Amino acid sequence: MNIYKIDLNSEKIELIILLISTITLILSFLNINIAHFDLAWISIILCGIPIIKDAIIALITEYDIKADLLVSIALVASILIGEIFAAGEIAVIMTIGAMLEKYTVQKSRNGIEKLVDLTPQKARLIKNTNEKEILAKDINIGDIIKILPGEAVPVDGVIIQGETSIDQSVITGEPVPFDKKLGDEVFSGTINQFGSILIKAIKSGKNSSFQRMVKLIESVNVEKTKIVRLTDKWATWIVIIALSSSIITYFITGEIIRSVTILVVFCPCALVLATPTAIVAANGNLTKRGILIKEGDALERLSFIDKIMFDKTGTLTRGKPEVIEIIPKNCNKETLMQYLASVENMSEHPLGKTIVNYYKKQKSNKLLNSKNFKMEISKGVKGEVNNKIILAGNKDFLKENNIKIDENFIKQSKKYLSKGFILIYVGIENEFSGLVILNDVLREDSKNLIQSLKNIRLKTILATGDNEKAAKYISNKLKIDELHYNCLPETKKNIIHEYQAKDEKLAMVGDGLNDAASLKESFVGIAMGKIGNDITINVADIVLINDNIQSIIHLLKLSKKVMKTININIIISLTLNFIAIILAILAILNPITGALVHNIGSILVIIYSTTLLNWSS
Repeated sequence: MNIYKIDLNSEKIELIILLISTITLILSFLNINIAHFDLAWISIILCGIPIIKDAIIALITEYDIKADLLVSIALVASILIGEIFAAGEIAVIMTIGAMLEKYTVQKSRNGIEKLVDLTPQKARLIKNTNEKEILAKDINIGDIIKILPGEAVPVDGVIIQGETSIDQSVITGEPVPFDKKLGDEVFSGTINQFGSILIKAIKSGKNSSFQRMVKLIESVNVEKTKIVRLTDKWATWIVIIALSSSIITYFITGEIIRSVTILVVFCPCALVLATPTAIVAANGNLTKRGILIKEGDALERLSFIDKIMFDKTGTLTRGKPEVIEIIPKNCNKETLMQYLASVENMSEHPLGKTIVNYYKKQKSNKLLNSKNFKMEISKGVKGEVNNKIILAGNKDFLKENNIKIDENFIKQSKKYLSKGFILIYVGIENEFSGLVILNDVLREDSKNLIQSLKNIRLKTILATGDNEKAAKYISNKLKIDELHYNCLPETKKNIIHEYQAKDEKLAMVGDGLNDAASLKESFVGIAMGKIGNDITINVADIVLINDNIQSIIHLLKLSKKVMKTININIIISLTLNFIAIILAILAILNPITGALVHNIGSILVIIYSTTLLNWSS
């Protein structure tokens, strides 16, 4: 069962118990009894006994002094001095506070639950032309699955029949559907917009992208946060202080009622709630923006970083080469690209597909028929278009086919090669006809991101496997503070280790398998959420599901806001506690009014934390 799913039957029972307890407490307040039986006892039995039981179990099994212990002592003390209504009120109000906290936590995770609720449960298995309905979790690699229009994709797979558009917003956050055809990959949890398709499962149902997403969500545990443990220690000291104050007050005044009131008002519930409610609310905020916090203390750690290191390919760049310039010779650009795209249309090479896609996007462009196609691995392609021999590839490939490249173009090409660009030389009918330049272009928001990081006084670092000239080109363009090039995976990891050995807290942002070790080594690891990258996502502390690097700024600012919220929550809690203790010592508060004042602190903390749900940087 998903850990974020509230058992509806259990929730109903809790509500019924609380309702009965509240009604009987009101009847007790109105002095309405049954055969001289104070109805407040029902509130104590239904709401108070579970609190006492949990406190005793924690004390015996975990040697843990929790807030429940102080509440239990206050309950028992109230009963011993005959304040049955006060004991019942304490029990009911504490139960209401606990349910309010649960509601707050549940509300902040609504965005996460929307993902979980979309998990496909069933699938249509096609076997020997027969169709059979099975559970999605039982799908095996290689199974053929049929998906009808409007249905969720039950498993990661490749389309083997049909074409459609897929709504991937649940995974990527993109509102525009993606066109999918034969051979395209589809991911579990996404929605088939139109057209029936057959896919071949490339992962089992239990290990699909969406199931991994759910596992990521379920791995969130706010109790792991260091500051949560710190406030727990404060809560322990407050219990000790409260007990001591209660005993001393009794010996000085001789009034047990004051001592009991101290125990009631000094209960550290608001302090215990200070951190978890803030972190969970922040998680809800980030989920709506396509950001998953995988480790409970990631936001806390992120608030302390002073440097942030980036991988280049797929992180600051789009990760796929694009046509950025066309330089023709003895023909125009349109003719050069028509011949090149027509012959590359026969190719399965990614660069060939890039060229064809680029050409198809241009208006009024039409591919010509190509024949006698031949590909030479690592060299280029050759084909016949309109009875003309077309060659496209690297410089050596054209030379091998006796096509001479002009010296001016060779000099010009060196400028691009020095920046790490990809060059395709084109020959038409044994004559050099031009140059097409491709490059993995920067993401549109990379420059804004780096500038925004400088604005909040964070140092930026680029660590890339590119050569010196190519790395410096990107680094200078983005104005990055520090640069490391020719980096192997181990190199990046060692660089991070060296920074952190100097007590410099560094966050790493990466997307590829070669970044996994760096993400693990860094103070905070942030992974780009490419669905196929299992290991990178698994080792990261934070995952940008929508691949939007600009959201890093919101993430960083929110981490600071979370810590500020936690500190304010703690101040609210401690201030109210100390004011209440003074009022209790002076007998201004009694156990009944003390319980009310105490719970005001808890409610204020919860309400203030929920402001993080819709906070915007």
